[in-house]
Amino acid sequence: MKRIYGHVVLAGAGSGDPELITLKALKVLQKADVILTDRLVSPELIEKYADEEAEVIYVGKQCSRGVYTSQKEINALMVELAQMGKLVLRLKGGDASLFSNILDELETLKEHHISYEIIPGVSAALGAAAYTGIPLTARGHSRGVRFLTLYDLKSITNHQWNDWATTDDTLVFYMSGQQTDTLAQNLIFRGIEDSKSLAVIQQATTPYQKTQVFSFADIDVSNLPEFEHVPTLIIVGKVVNLHHQYKWIEEQLETESYFDNHKTLLQYAV
Repeated sequence: MKRIYGHVVLAGAGSGDPELITLKALKVLQKADVILTDRLVSPELIEKYADEEAEVIYVGKQCSRGVYTSQKEINALMVELAQMGKLVLRLKGGDASLFSNILDELETLKEHHISYEIIPGVSAALGAAAYTGIPLTARGHSRGVRFLTLYDLKSITNHQWNDWATTDDTLVFYMSGQQTDTLAQNLIFRGIEDSKSLAVIQQATTPYQKTQVFSFADIDVSNLPEFEHVPTLIIVGKVVNLHHQYKWIEEQLETESYFDNHKTLLQYAV
């Protein structure tokens, strides 16, 4: 295969389990000159498959713990490295396009006339659904699914809350683990059916996956536990009730952070 230089590949690494990366993304990982990796990429992928001579640059974000690489810095790195003639892999946790700031990166690459391609990945919603036995759609339970976020609570209108509470679609909330009580309170206030449940899945598809299910028939909003590990995904709907019947992974009672186990990676200052 002909080597491409001065090129950026935006790729999804999958939702945690390193074996969920696609063959296409893995091939790029094995030959990339530079890897710009998110925090929610399995550390095993970099350690096992990156070229030994590749430069690995950690550009993760975890604002709650003061770990943050601005999008402006990431954009500048992609441009600088590509203009040096390097094959740059921008490796993202989950899918490359879903809640990933990819538009900022695409605009930057187009502006600087840098060639690029996008490789999809197994998003957290798909990984969590598969590894918890919760089908996102199922006959008699849900005919549709929505990917959402509570990142900006102030922008959510009363109409939106009412719609979420009454829809038969499955609702999947990204980046919302710290808002679980607010979500439950608003859905209950707007009359969500008692036949629906809420699942909180931490670190889906990793050895430290943890799933907790709460029925809206008897949920105690004031007693929802703290969800300490990220990524945390919330699934709401009738399909959540299928978890207990179809779960196939024995989860650990005690868990720790899977994504804090990266080796010390080179920090690149712009």
